[in-house]
Amino acid sequence: MAAINSFDRKRILIVDDSPEMIEVLGNALPKHYKRQFALSGKKAVDLLMRSEELPDLILLDVLMPDMDGYEVCSRLKEDVRFKKIPVIFLSALTDAKDKVRAFENGGVDYIQKPFEIAEVNARVELHLKLHHLQAELEKHNRNLNQLVNEKVLEISESQIAMIYALAKLAESRDDDTGQHLQRIQVFCRLIAEKLSSHLIYSDQLNEEFIENIEKVSPLHDIGKVGVRDAVLLKPGKLTEEEFEQIKEHVNIGANTLREVFQKHPNNKSIEMGIEITQFHHEKWNGKGYPEGLSGHDIPLSARIMALVDAYDAIISKRIYKEAVSHRDACKIIAEERGEHFDPLIVDVFLEFEEEFRQAHIKLELAKTASG
Repeated sequence: MAAINSFDRKRILIVDDSPEMIEVLGNALPKHYKRQFALSGKKAVDLLMRSEELPDLILLDVLMPDMDGYEVCSRLKEDVRFKKIPVIFLSALTDAKDKVRAFENGGVDYIQKPFEIAEVNARVELHLKLHHLQAELEKHNRNLNQLVNEKVLEISESQIAMIYALAKLAESRDDDTGQHLQRIQVFCRLIAEKLSSHLIYSDQLNEEFIENIEKVSPLHDIGKVGVRDAVLLKPGKLTEEEFEQIKEHVNIGANTLREVFQKHPNNKSIEMGIEITQFHHEKWNGKGYPEGLSGHDIPLSARIMALVDAYDAIISKRIYKEAVSHRDACKIIAEERGEHFDPLIVDVFLEFEEEFRQAHIKLELAKTASG
């Protein structure tokens, strides 16, 4: 005799208000199936609610007092615990509308009474196998999704490391503090999170946007690697020609990233990196560079970056200037509301300026602690 495997030990719940029909079905099913019985729809629901081991399939009569089979099935499909259990309807109703209603309420099959025992057993076996295969497929898909997510995370972390390394190369040439990139990331995320509560940006400023701007904000000045030291590190006032050379860093950086984007056209991070790099020196009033864009024609990511970069530059000591206090930096930014900066972004910054001050202090303490 062939051994009974775990698939054969399935549990079948038979629901019918006729004891005779329950006896017929119970005797007809192969002996290796475990059986449960309920003499009404309500008793079936109550049984399932307190069961620790759920049935693998339900044979369900339609015409029962108190709660008919349609309602029983509908209730089960609304509960996450029971919705995947296959339900086969058994009924003497022959109208096509009754059969359609059975499927509409979540049934997987409809067997008309009187029935052949062989037909019932064949359909039970078929739907148990289908249910098993579906469960295996879902398990496989979950494992596949987990594997994909792990690979995506691995690639994402590699991208972040490369982005940060490239940005650090540019920063090392003219940043006296050594923490510009970290501050930029913290400030950009803080602005984006606070700004997302405003209705005008609630759709655009989703978690993906916030994660991306934090990730790629260090790229904003990557084009400075193409500017001569004599110009980039000049301690005095720049000539008009030298300033034009400085301005070219936005195009150098953006064009470099565009080459990467051509190979990865669906990469939203690189796409945002291009926006930030190209347009973070544009001004709300249209008097910035490189294209003289104004207002909302400037990408939102670049408008956020413009304020963050300016704030960090003001409070930081550089070759050509001393650091300015947080309080004075807030005054300078407030004066540029609607001129250099997006008015709403300025309002958000000023509303939460204490959080910016605390974030700056925290980063400075971390720097000191690390030696």
